[in-house]
Amino acid sequence: MFRTALRNVLAHKARLLMTVLAVMLGVAFVSGTLVFTDTLGNAFRNQSAKSYDNVAVSVETYSGDDEKNPGLDEATLEKIRGLDGVASATGRVTGFAGVADPDGKLIGNGWSNTGANFAPGEDGKDFQYDFTDGSGPVKNGSVALDKDTASKGEYRVGDPVRVATNGPVKEYTLSGIFTTEDGAVNAGGSLVLFDTATAQKLYLKPGVFQNATVTAADGVSDQKLLDEIVPLLPKDATAQTGKKLADQQAKDIESGLSSLNTMLLAFAGIALFVGVFLIANTFTMLIAQRTRELALMRAIGATRRQVKRSVLLEAGVVGTLASVIGFLLGLGLATGLRSAMGLMGGKIPAGPLIVSPTAVLSAFAVGILITVLAAWLPARRAAKIAPVAAMSSVHATASVKSLVVRNSIGGVIALLGSAGIVGGAASGGTSGRQLVAAGAFFALVGVIILIPLLSRPVVALVRPLLKKVFGVSGKLASQNAVRNPRRTGATASALAIGLTLVTGISVLGVTLGQAIDKMTTDNIKADYMVSMASGDSLDESALTALSKADGVTALSPQQAAWFEVDGEYFSASGVTPGDVEKVFSLTVESGSLASLKDGEVAVGAKTAKSNGWKTGDTLPVKFDDEKKSELKIGATYKENEFLSPFVIPKETADEHSASTRPEIREIWIKTDGGASKAHEQSIVDALGDNPAMSVMDRQDIRDMFGGFVNTALNIMYGLLAMALLIAVLGVVNTLAMSVFERQQEIGMLRAIGLDRGRVKRMIRLEAVVISVFGAVIGVGLGVFLGWAIGRTLSADIPGYALVIPWDRLGVFLLLAALVGVLASLWPARSAAKLNMLTAIKTE
Repeated sequence: MFRTALRNVLAHKARLLMTVLAVMLGVAFVSGTLVFTDTLGNAFRNQSAKSYDNVAVSVETYSGDDEKNPGLDEATLEKIRGLDGVASATGRVTGFAGVADPDGKLIGNGWSNTGANFAPGEDGKDFQYDFTDGSGPVKNGSVALDKDTASKGEYRVGDPVRVATNGPVKEYTLSGIFTTEDGAVNAGGSLVLFDTATAQKLYLKPGVFQNATVTAADGVSDQKLLDEIVPLLPKDATAQTGKKLADQQAKDIESGLSSLNTMLLAFAGIALFVGVFLIANTFTMLIAQRTRELALMRAIGATRRQVKRSVLLEAGVVGTLASVIGFLLGLGLATGLRSAMGLMGGKIPAGPLIVSPTAVLSAFAVGILITVLAAWLPARRAAKIAPVAAMSSVHATASVKSLVVRNSIGGVIALLGSAGIVGGAASGGTSGRQLVAAGAFFALVGVIILIPLLSRPVVALVRPLLKKVFGVSGKLASQNAVRNPRRTGATASALAIGLTLVTGISVLGVTLGQAIDKMTTDNIKADYMVSMASGDSLDESALTALSKADGVTALSPQQAAWFEVDGEYFSASGVTPGDVEKVFSLTVESGSLASLKDGEVAVGAKTAKSNGWKTGDTLPVKFDDEKKSELKIGATYKENEFLSPFVIPKETADEHSASTRPEIREIWIKTDGGASKAHEQSIVDALGDNPAMSVMDRQDIRDMFGGFVNTALNIMYGLLAMALLIAVLGVVNTLAMSVFERQQEIGMLRAIGLDRGRVKRMIRLEAVVISVFGAVIGVGLGVFLGWAIGRTLSADIPGYALVIPWDRLGVFLLLAALVGVLASLWPARSAAKLNMLTAIKTE
């Protein structure tokens, strides 16, 4: 039977091509994902271990402007250096530092742009940095840059370099260029080294360090040093051995990559699920075309089990071949993804491609198992072919067995799924989304079961149009499309699944995008927003500089503050009284915002109502600096998404800040006559053309918040592309095998006058009908799911309202029709080229 199966595969290799491609693409997705994440994890783990190679003990402490957490002072470091077995103890200081490129733009992405101190030992070297040119900065006014940043900025040793920290931009002289294993640099950021005194002044205060790295003398245990160092540390400091810290980072990397791995494998699973329909359809049609052959096998003594085993062996051979090719393609995909990340600015540490046994076994198991399982039902049908069927035609006639049982089961499952979706939408929240997800699964399964039933009435609706526009070709195409409802249903199901997901995320994404856009436009009056590219706080000097800029009519910071009221913590926004209402849309429900000038506060209406507060009440508060006071409520306002529940005067926030530096998240600006290039340039100039500061107008702000949604949508589209490609292969496969099956019929049509052009048109229209049918089902179900998921999120999104992107849905349907046309090119050409006499003689 194995030899028979192998001969059948070789005999029908052309008809099995699409099955091989579908499985190959799915396996490539799975193996590429596993190899890529294994390679990524190994590279980052090695980098982490290398960065701690010389570190016996690492000491960490939070130290900033908070007086309660003073950090590590020089005296503590001297005590550590005095311990037996300590080779060196180096204090470290880090913070934000950005460097401008030749066009004045920030090099890097902001969040991974860092600055640190260069801490040389007795030999004049810092073991964390290897200099390729020049030397480390040892005096004020000098800096060193990592090699990639120097290359991007076209800097050479001795050049002036404009460096921005949280304060005004300053110019330094480049003393050296180095390489490093620093994670921020490998993430596409930059690293600027200052001398220690300058770094402390910029980020902390003289004589204070955030962290320290301790190296051990030869033969000294890291754990022994750790035990001796811990008693010397301040209460807020922590210490770990370098090995333990490297192991912890390795675990963190593993955890982070696990999420990426799961997401990619989920989309690979969708692609493979779509492929199941193609595989099942292929083997169903092959068995129908080989009825006489299988019956003859039964007639000469083959048992049902042997026939079934023969078909499954064929599937196994196909799955194995596809898995081999798919795995090799997956290796190429993993290499391509790694290169693509580099082109997008992400730097992956050097390292080999990691092909683990798990990746190999998973890829082959998935490929072979999916193919064999998909072929199981067709194999079962093959085993039921009676020996007497050997006397009938070579092709089995289409089954006319009633679909009542199938349709009844499908209807029940679809109704249960729909009920779950509606129930989840009504419930809302996390539990509602879980119910929608479960309902979506059952609804999709139910619709897939019902698609053969739906095909006849849906195609019947367009039959008159096809007949009127395309004549005989249109009529024949519509009849062929529903000749075998199961086959049409299986082909359309693949497209329906892909478009259900694409449509669902489109509806949800566009709805969320519009809600976010509305939230932005409804809550902001300001023409510009200034913030740090790194997400850090702005320096007070920026506020002072902007107040003097030409054209500025109103200016207010959004300064973070916290305090406690009756044991409950609340966040507050420190603002400029008199200007805050000019840069934010604030609807006052009681009192007046003018009371902010008198030191009173404004409270969001929902917060006030939930706590039983009203205008005129005095609240006992405990500020972040541990001081107690009373605040009078001067106004209540409708919540603004850009402000905290409490709005307080900036002076109050400054007076009670636990930090010496205010935490100014953004500065909002209103200009005379609205936004203009002149006003924007005035703001940029006032800030000293600082590359680390972002100046955004209202459209930029809208794009920033909406950009997250658009980026997520594009990623989803990209990940679902594989599933849609497999669905397209399914249409090609069905048509190609259908043409082979209908050779005699096509020959007869040619003989009675249907020319080649109309034969091509018939096949092409058949493909378009099947594709658009699947697309219509997918789009309808996708809109339903998008609505339901959106309803579960509506309570958390102000201004939520369902938006159906008719333009995108129209594009999806047009693309489905185009897919049908493209998928039919090869089958239509094959049909048109058939020799009519040869075709008529075909059994």
